[in-house]
Amino acid sequence: MGEDIGNFTDPSDGVLTEAAAVFGLLASPARLHLMWALSQGESDVTCLADRVGGALPAVSQHLAKLKLAGLVRSRREGRRQIYYVDDPDIVTVVRVAVGQLTARSHQVPAPLRRLREAGV
Repeated sequence: MGEDIGNFTDPSDGVLTEAAAVFGLLASPARLHLMWALSQGESDVTCLADRVGGALPAVSQHLAKLKLAGLVRSRREGRRQIYYVDDPDIVTVVRVAVGQLTARSHQVPAPLRRLREAGV
């Protein structure tokens, strides 16, 4: 590792391992949806569960994992726990990835879209 190719130096094994762990967390559609929702602004768990269509206990567990990874934080407001994104760079990654894929999904011809939906 660390080889310089052009103007780019390969990241260390530790950085790649950490990045893979973050991408692994975001590989869950539910957690990605939560990150997308939180990239729009802070929210409590009840509103997040309503928004992403998940059960409250499941959403709480997903948020706990994201919190342990340092991607989100929370603060107490009375009896409510308010969640927000702790890493603005992750917001950028999520917005770019989801935005690009959303744009592409509108460009795919209907027959190909049906094949993708069928898992082919």
